[in-house]
Amino acid sequence: MQSDIRQVAVWNTLGLILLKSGRVQSAVSVLSALMAVDPNNYDCLANLGIAFLQNGNLELSAKCFQDLILKDQNHPSSLVNYAAVLLSKYGSVVAGAGANAGEGASVDQAEAINVAKECLLAALKLEPKAAHIWANLANAYFMIGDHRSASKCLEKAAKLEPNCMSTRYAVAVHRIKDAERSQDPSEQLSLAGNEMASILREGDSVPIDLPIAWAGLGMVHKAQHEIAAAFDTESNELMEVEECALYSLKQAIAEDPDDGVQWHQLGLHYLCSRQFKAAEKYLKVAASRSRECCYMWSNLGISIQLSEEPSQAEDVYKQALARATPEQAHAVFSNLGNLYRQQKKYDRAKAMFTKALELQPGYAPAFNNLGLVFVAEGRWEEAKYCFSKALEADSLLDAAKSNMIKAESVSRSSAARISS
Repeated sequence: MQSDIRQVAVWNTLGLILLKSGRVQSAVSVLSALMAVDPNNYDCLANLGIAFLQNGNLELSAKCFQDLILKDQNHPSSLVNYAAVLLSKYGSVVAGAGANAGEGASVDQAEAINVAKECLLAALKLEPKAAHIWANLANAYFMIGDHRSASKCLEKAAKLEPNCMSTRYAVAVHRIKDAERSQDPSEQLSLAGNEMASILREGDSVPIDLPIAWAGLGMVHKAQHEIAAAFDTESNELMEVEECALYSLKQAIAEDPDDGVQWHQLGLHYLCSRQFKAAEKYLKVAASRSRECCYMWSNLGISIQLSEEPSQAEDVYKQALARATPEQAHAVFSNLGNLYRQQKKYDRAKAMFTKALELQPGYAPAFNNLGLVFVAEGRWEEAKYCFSKALEADSLLDAAKSNMIKAESVSRSSAARISS
């Protein structure tokens, strides 16, 4: 390579072949060596960024795409790929309804998602008919909370590439989330289910990932079951919905038994159905398949805690903390604090909730649970303050609304007794 600079294109092609054949680390080595010889090779820089992204090194991937954008601002793939890095890095920590961290608590995350949106809008000016860009822009809008714009972007992507499986999958997932937000199990979930089923039917003629397709159908049935269970649904209808959910979730596992994510989804279904022993069983398998995923360990801890095995739950939460990144740890500390609260170890509980709030100021569930500790101690003013902070951070956290009403009622009664 160093002896003949004219062979740069050949080495870049080799790196791309290695990348597409799954030999990511070898691709990184070849492309990194090539960049040392020809630092202005834009194609190589783009491929290296993709290689780092596939290798899980988001920092180096972002740096490659940032350098490429600075060198060539009209390079649509660099704009799209940089946006993809930002969405991948920050998407999992942009909290949704019922788990918000409050305005200003996640400024970096919000700014990153906004940058991703602007990159995708710039890319669309260069390639307005690129369906994959519209689909990624929909994802950015969804994370920002602009669900109407997200829906419009997905409709545009679907019209541009009606046979694209990934786009159709994204449209169906968006419909599921719409139904979950509105708690309406009818039209949106029906359309999503039809879309997921059609993806599976057409799998023979179009290359698809069967585990993901079955997982998508499982998401539809799981949402249908959760919404139906929340209302006065007849037992026969509820049982039928649950059978559909279990079938599709288990089929996703059968397609790829080594994928911890699918076991995790089945465990969460049982957890939401309050079948805690079954949830524990499947979440243990999930944690064994994906040992470094802190969320799987944390949810396993919840299932064990609800199965009334507190000492084991504490150990599992600590396993989750050992695997958690700084962006993830606050939720685990909050769960551990909730365990100590239930054990009436109030000082330990307050320490855990305080730690959660240090890591993620304004984390609504931690404020709500800290308020419950103060309720147990009879400190009503402190409790009301915590519940109000939880609602200030996340107005959709129903538990905090209910707890605030109860705390205000008891506080007024106590004040009336004292004054009389």
